[in-house]
Amino acid sequence: MTENSRLRSDRWFGTKDVAGLIHRSYLKSEGFTGAAISGRPVIGICNSWSELNNCNVHFKALARAVKRGVMQAGGLPLEFPVISLGEALMKPTTMLYRNLMAMDVEESIRSYPMDAVVLLGGCDKTIPAPLMGAASVDLPTIMVTGGPTEPAVYCGRQLGAGTDLWHYTNEFRAGRMSEKEYGELEAALIPSAGHCPEMGTASTMSCLVEALGMSLPGSACIPAVDSRRYAMAEATGTRAVAMAREGQRPSHILTEEAFDNAITLLMALGGSTNAVIHLLALAGRVGVPLKLERFDQLSRKTPMIANVRPSGEHLVEQLFHAGGVPAVMKELEPLLHMKAPTVSGSTVGENFAGAEVFDRNVIAPLDKPWQGPAAIAVLTGSLAPQGAVIKQSAAAKHLLKHRGSAVVFDDIDDLIARIDDPNLEIDASSVMVLRNVGPKGAPGMPEWGQLPIPSRLLRSGVSDMVRISDARMSGTSFGAVVLHVAPEAAAGGPLSVVKNGDSIVLDVDQRRLDLDIPADELKSRLAAIRPRAPRYRRGYGAMYLDHVLQADEGCDFDFLRRIPGEDFETDPQGLVGGPLGGW
Repeated sequence: MTENSRLRSDRWFGTKDVAGLIHRSYLKSEGFTGAAISGRPVIGICNSWSELNNCNVHFKALARAVKRGVMQAGGLPLEFPVISLGEALMKPTTMLYRNLMAMDVEESIRSYPMDAVVLLGGCDKTIPAPLMGAASVDLPTIMVTGGPTEPAVYCGRQLGAGTDLWHYTNEFRAGRMSEKEYGELEAALIPSAGHCPEMGTASTMSCLVEALGMSLPGSACIPAVDSRRYAMAEATGTRAVAMAREGQRPSHILTEEAFDNAITLLMALGGSTNAVIHLLALAGRVGVPLKLERFDQLSRKTPMIANVRPSGEHLVEQLFHAGGVPAVMKELEPLLHMKAPTVSGSTVGENFAGAEVFDRNVIAPLDKPWQGPAAIAVLTGSLAPQGAVIKQSAAAKHLLKHRGSAVVFDDIDDLIARIDDPNLEIDASSVMVLRNVGPKGAPGMPEWGQLPIPSRLLRSGVSDMVRISDARMSGTSFGAVVLHVAPEAAAGGPLSVVKNGDSIVLDVDQRRLDLDIPADELKSRLAAIRPRAPRYRRGYGAMYLDHVLQADEGCDFDFLRRIPGEDFETDPQGLVGGPLGGW
């Protein structure tokens, strides 16, 4: 068998029948010659560029850099668009559409003549979504992420787009910041293309893709505007051609060991809680039996060694200059699976063998970490039978063991209407509860979990409170915030029956989250609940409500998870139907 006959695209372009003639003719209509098509690996470039998505608005140039690398290696690059999910502008939440984007990517790859694919992602969900879709097809796949924006500078201080925004917004709501100053903050906050510059969800997922072995080493933290980001994209295009010829696929890389490495890095970075949901979803696509318990097991033995906001002081640009992900993983070496394969063709250990730490103010040694283990803790108990998470590395420590009376908000509209009501019965010891904002309840599980502290408490000096919800929160956020409570209220979980004044117990050391009422009373309340009417009755929204899983299973659709017994090796080309397609 010749090298070219092993190419999937050869089934479109390499035959001498009418189907081959049609396929070659239509591609030649774009100006390609026979020499450009014949026998070359076709590399699809999956581009989530959109002018509605500032994080990804530089992706046209990034795609051109990938194309240079593909052509230098003798491949044929063909770019194709997919839906783009812009976190800032898309309502109610990009999470509602993560699975739709994954389906878009999966079906595009499956149905077109590609031998390998390069994924371009940057904004929060445009990293996990295409990776989920590509993993389900299992063609050779490699990813280029977009990089963090330039740091804003306001009043002489570098800002994180999200973390510092929440701080200043609290100052504004407390009356300690003027409208003029708030307007100046607005003008300075986002100075360039790229995703949030702190360890929010986008930066976290970019780093975890590198830890999983699905992007080239050293790529995650390069700033969006840095020329090295484009040089890395070019190198990625070159590597994609080699992967097409070698046949290295996601199922070879996305193993249990790879997920362990990614979770370990997540904890060491003090990364986003959203990564828990995305890793669970991705694992479900490749049949890795990842559970919430594994996050807690690895969290307990992994200290936080990266000093990056919101859990630390610096931004991702400083992490890049300090050595980036390779330097962090070099420090974590005793905790990692060194022999795990990666898209580079080398193992994890080989990838960072020569890595160095250039700034100990940013990356600490493993034996002298910035914080102890368990940056993210997994909680269970009578209020969260299937689990919940808290990012304790970014919370006020005195609130990690707390008993307080519940102040309940039934949905986001109720919260907005009452949070600054001067008659709201609430104090610093209260536990704020927001429900019906989970996968089915909101729907889409928006980033509403960092409930705003009432303005009168902010004015009195309160800066953190225990807050509990079935929502998510931005990876740039902070506070004693318990998230992803499962099952959610809309699915009949205990959160749905909490009443004002109920005692709630949080004990992070013991990993407990309990509604402190008698078991019989809880059972009686649950038996009496009545489901709310669904928000959607048609279209994608209705499909979402019918098939979305709970947070502890990654909020993927039930029909998109890998079927037990399914074997990727059965059809590694991922080709559906015959080569003639619709002809």
